[in-house]
Amino acid sequence: MSFLPRARLLTLEELATLGRAFVELGVRKIRLTGGEPLVRQNLLWLCRELGRLREDGLAELVITTNGSQLERLAGDLHAAGVARINISLDSLQPDRFRALTRIGELEPVLRGIRAARSAGFQRIKLNAVILKGRNHDEVVDLARFAIANGLDISYIEAMPLGMINDHDRAEAYYSGDAIRADLTRVFTLMPSTETTGGPSRYYRIPGTGSRIGFISPHSHNFCDDCNRVRVSAEGRLLLCLGQEHSVDLRRVLRAHPGDRDRLQQAMIAALNLKPHGHEFQMSGQPVILRHMSHTGG
Repeated sequence: MSFLPRARLLTLEELATLGRAFVELGVRKIRLTGGEPLVRQNLLWLCRELGRLREDGLAELVITTNGSQLERLAGDLHAAGVARINISLDSLQPDRFRALTRIGELEPVLRGIRAARSAGFQRIKLNAVILKGRNHDEVVDLARFAIANGLDISYIEAMPLGMINDHDRAEAYYSGDAIRADLTRVFTLMPSTETTGGPSRYYRIPGTGSRIGFISPHSHNFCDDCNRVRVSAEGRLLLCLGQEHSVDLRRVLRAHPGDRDRLQQAMIAALNLKPHGHEFQMSGQPVILRHMSHTGG
C-alpha cells in the first residue's frame, strides 16, 4: 500500500468547508468513511465542525469504520455530534477475519463495538460483505451476533471495484436473494418500510429490535432511488460509485479560497450530470479501476 502525498489530500479545514457548502445546498446527511476515517489525525475536530451544521439544517452525521479505533474514540465521537455509526464486520472467526481484512485483528473490533454500544449512539449497524466460499456460511451467525447485541446489520453484495488477484469475482458472488434464503431458514423476516436514506432494504425479525438490511447492486439494482454523491480524500466529487466521472473540487477550493459561491456553482453543475446508473459487471476486467478504499462506502 502506498500513501498519497499530503498536498494532494484535502485538509480538515477544506473538508469542513465542503460540508458547510453541501448543507447550504440542501444536503441533510453527511457520512465520514474511507478507507478508515478514524486514523486521520484530528478527525474529532472535523466531527465537531460538521456536528455544528445541525444548526443550519444537517439532520445526521454518520461514520463508517472498521472498528479498530472505536475502543478509544467512541465516546469522543458521540460527544462531537456523530449520531450513528456503521462498523464493517465480515466474519466472527479470528483467522478468517484476518484473512479477509489482510491485517486486521477481530478482538479489538469486538471491543470497539462494545465501546460504541456504551457511548450511546442512536443506532449501530454492522456491514458484512458476503463472498461465496469465504464467509457465506456465517450469514446466520452474523445475524445472531447483531441480535444478541442490539445492532442492525446490512449484508452487501461485493462490488467490482479495482483489480484483485485473491479470488474470482464471478465465482465468489453471493446474491442478496441467497443471503435472505439462508436467513429465512432460521428467522422470520418481515418487510419494513424503514429507510436510512441509503440503498439498504430492511426487514424486521419479530421479537427483536434489530433490522436486517440488504444492499444488492447486482440482483436488485437501487440506482433509481440513489441520491448519494461521494467526495474522495483528494477532493474528487464522485457522482456514482459505479462510474468514473468526477469533478475536481480541490482545484476550485484552492484556486478560489473563500469563494463559496463559486464552489457551490461547481457542485450544482456536477450534480446535474449525475448518471442514471452504475456499470458494475462481475465477469471480465473491472470497469471501475479505483478500489473502494479510495472511494468510501
